[in-house]
Amino acid sequence: MKSNEENYIRRLKNKKEDALEFIVDKYLALVKSTVYKVLSPLKRDGIIEECINDVFFSIWNHSGKFKGGDVEFKKWIYKIAKFRAIDCYRKEIKNTEVSLERDISGGKSIEDEIIITEGKDELIVLINSLESIDRDIFIMKFFLDVKSDAIAKKFGMSRAAIDNRIYRGKKKLSKKVTSLNLEVV
Repeated sequence: MKSNEENYIRRLKNKKEDALEFIVDKYLALVKSTVYKVLSPLKRDGIIEECINDVFFSIWNHSGKFKGGDVEFKKWIYKIAKFRAIDCYRKEIKNTEVSLERDISGGKSIEDEIIITEGKDELIVLINSLESIDRDIFIMKFFLDVKSDAIAKKFGMSRAAIDNRIYRGKKKLSKKVTSLNLEVV
């Protein structure tokens, strides 16, 4: 018996190799794009390929823990790919020697990187000062790269309403940043 759309999850749980082949064929594009999105800044294809293999190995090893149907399986694979890629990224960053003068990835000095990091922390504090729905929209849009249409669907709003909230939120944040800069000077 070969794996198909109806039985591949059950066959994977039973450790049938043809189920893994079926999953690789069906979900390789999803896994590859997810891993590439996280690891592409490293500019090392070998790490990306290794991580993709690790994702499918992890799916094989943990298939018994999966509960659900086809839609949930796709989400489960996406999460495994994303978190495995983040782990690979952290491991590579930890193993990379950073020059005191220049950061290899972008030619920025370490001082510049610290300033950028502090700016991100301040931005998070400012975003947290927004209303909860606006904060959630901002996090989804700018930190999780969720499209406006998907955000609108999640909150039961129109896309125009989401775009308006983003526009007004940006104006609020801009005013707060301006007032903070005036107080510091």
